[in-house]
Amino acid sequence: MLCGVSVVLVRPRFPENIGMCARAMANMGARELILVEPERWEREKAEPLATSQGKMVLGQARLCPSLEEALAPFAAAFGATARTGGWRKDLLSPERAAVEIRALVRGGGRAALVFGPEDRGLENAEVERCTQLVNIPTLAAHSSLNLAQAVLILLYECVKADLKLPFAEGAERTWTRPATKHESRRATIAEEGLLMRTLQETLVSIGHLPDDNPSWFMQPLRRFLRKSRLRRHEFDMLMGICRQTRNALAQAKDHPENCPKD
Repeated sequence: MLCGVSVVLVRPRFPENIGMCARAMANMGARELILVEPERWEREKAEPLATSQGKMVLGQARLCPSLEEALAPFAAAFGATARTGGWRKDLLSPERAAVEIRALVRGGGRAALVFGPEDRGLENAEVERCTQLVNIPTLAAHSSLNLAQAVLILLYECVKADLKLPFAEGAERTWTRPATKHESRRATIAEEGLLMRTLQETLVSIGHLPDDNPSWFMQPLRRFLRKSRLRRHEFDMLMGICRQTRNALAQAKDHPENCPKD
């Protein structure tokens, strides 16, 4: 069972596709399905495509009003994208993504696989909320996959990455491993977002970032921190540095006579 791996569908258009995704999840042992602002959520239309295998997944599906809320408790979010270039850089193959997801979950974290609407995929703002992006190789002329196909491919790679003997009958498929007492857990996406906002405010306050569109200049730092696989004790340390920096700046403003002279 893919414990710790959830599927997030952003604004899915057709309940039938949701049903097929639920069946794919059941096939691969994934249980948590999160629907973000579905265009139409009609369970009676989804169930026939889910078949008996996916009905339990559908019954436990959770609705969320925003992608931000849906991803808040996860340590990482892997967004599926057919488009490349621009903001869509450092793309992972499904195989490489599965290896990273496996390591994350075995370390006590949770991972989300994020898929956009059937007709246009994830928007740039949604891509930015994902910690990493995954591209499924296809022929250039036919790069668009059915939603359930994309879900199945990524989950299959996750299962395959965890099998000691791929395709061996009865192979163990558990992804759970408690973190040791010497490890801190991975920082969640909500914590990462709080840290980035705090860092941005701090860097603007000391003049390191311009007031005009500081979010753009934060992109390299955001990518760097995501690559570092930030843990909770590191989050606490960086938040503490920001807090002390802003306290020092406030004291300098209140007592300019104590500031060093040029």
